[in-house]
Amino acid sequence: MPETVLLIQMLVVLAVIGAFAGVLAGLLGVGGGIVLVPAFFYAFQTLGYGGPDLMQMCLATSLATIIVTSVRSVLGHHKKGAVDLDVLRTWAPGIVIGAVLGMLVVAQLRSTTLQAIFGVLALIVGLYMGFGRASWRFGQAMPTGAGRAALSPSMGFLSVLMGIGGGSFGVPLMTLFNMPIHRAVATAAGFGVLIAVPSVIGFLLVDVAGPVPPFTIGAVNLPAFVVVIAMTLITTPWGVKLAHAMDPGPLKRVFAVFLVLVALNMLRRALIG
Repeated sequence: MPETVLLIQMLVVLAVIGAFAGVLAGLLGVGGGIVLVPAFFYAFQTLGYGGPDLMQMCLATSLATIIVTSVRSVLGHHKKGAVDLDVLRTWAPGIVIGAVLGMLVVAQLRSTTLQAIFGVLALIVGLYMGFGRASWRFGQAMPTGAGRAALSPSMGFLSVLMGIGGGSFGVPLMTLFNMPIHRAVATAAGFGVLIAVPSVIGFLLVDVAGPVPPFTIGAVNLPAFVVVIAMTLITTPWGVKLAHAMDPGPLKRVFAVFLVLVALNMLRRALIG
């Protein structure tokens, strides 16, 4: 197939993925990475780029998009005074350390192993979305000392292994420690920047085994990055409008079921892999 035709096909697929991710982000408050990673994986594999390091590229490219979306989000929330700057400042060193360690681990693993890790973690996130309760609490304030020293790098590490920002782990964690949901969402956007920036810098220097899509630098695919960012900027406001026009609760449970099915399929493919 001519390279130009394949590139056009790839751009069309990426535009659809970006549009879908943007609507979901606005509608359900779901971080883009939890959608983008499996979408990138299935799209690139279908287009013939199913190399041994495919999941590395999916994770790295997802994290690259999170830099832009998280910066935009945290600045918007900060203007409204919603970001807990003390939590962001004190948790930042551990999150960055965990993100760098996560990038180094991902760079050494192959696609099937990363599929299995993503599947297990996505299954946990999906089950929490489906069955978690707003009333659950681990404590009345965010941990300090040893608790923070353990949890902050763990969050950065696990987020990079999934190619996600701060929302999927950060928001549940902060609400479990009694932080109001809107403040948790705002602060988690800052976590996303801390996770994505150092890991993407590392991923740009990683060599991935081919075949890889055109215009890939290190493990980051530039067309996917540009197209997804452009589409999410367009469609996220649509999702926000839908969220205000309907009750997103039932839709969130439907998405939780969808995420569990995606996770189980990732695990299946890793096992037969």
